[in-house]
Amino acid sequence: MAHNDIRGLYGMGWHAFRAVFRLYFGCRVFHPERVPLTGPVIIAANHASYIDPPLIGCGIDRMLFILARASLFRFPIFGPLLRSWHAIPVDPKGGSSAGLKAILDRLERGGAVLVFPEGTRTSDGRLLPARAGLGLAIIRSNAVVVPARVWGTHRAYGRHITIPRPLPVAVKYGYPLAFDSERAQAREASREASKAIYQRCSDRVMKAIASLQPCRDKSEFP
Repeated sequence: MAHNDIRGLYGMGWHAFRAVFRLYFGCRVFHPERVPLTGPVIIAANHASYIDPPLIGCGIDRMLFILARASLFRFPIFGPLLRSWHAIPVDPKGGSSAGLKAILDRLERGGAVLVFPEGTRTSDGRLLPARAGLGLAIIRSNAVVVPARVWGTHRAYGRHITIPRPLPVAVKYGYPLAFDSERAQAREASREASKAIYQRCSDRVMKAIASLQPCRDKSEFP
């Protein structure tokens, strides 16, 4: 399957999630046209719920690769869903090298990858500081970065909720960000200076996510 194709099991899941988000959550999607349909793309978003990945993924017209804890693949419901979405199992206790390698592999093949700069779900709905891992992936790839922000998912299915509640959710995509100058700086930088560049890239993306505000534009979720 091509990386911008929505077919097979992924396509079935894509259509099913769109129906669920539309009918159960009253989902609204803003500016999906800002996500390039071809070429390597990192979509970087805030993280408040397990439903964030499918919400962000079914809002765009291309396949989106996500990273998920390996332990989730053992659950009867989550496992098949994650596999149908071509999710990449990652062991958080095994360090970040496996996750980084998987991200770069998909990007090198022209794919789109979802990354959460905060590294974990928020416990209170507020944005968390960005970690340097995203910046490392940015510097080592040639992908553009599209910031995205979700609303309502914490109230609908946050850490404290057992069964998803039928509350409104929304996702908005920002304009793509380029990091040519940071990549040029990193090529000449020392190891310590490179770490600072990684964090600066992550912080820049997190700032772009925070700047996305709810809008009155016409949503594009059918």
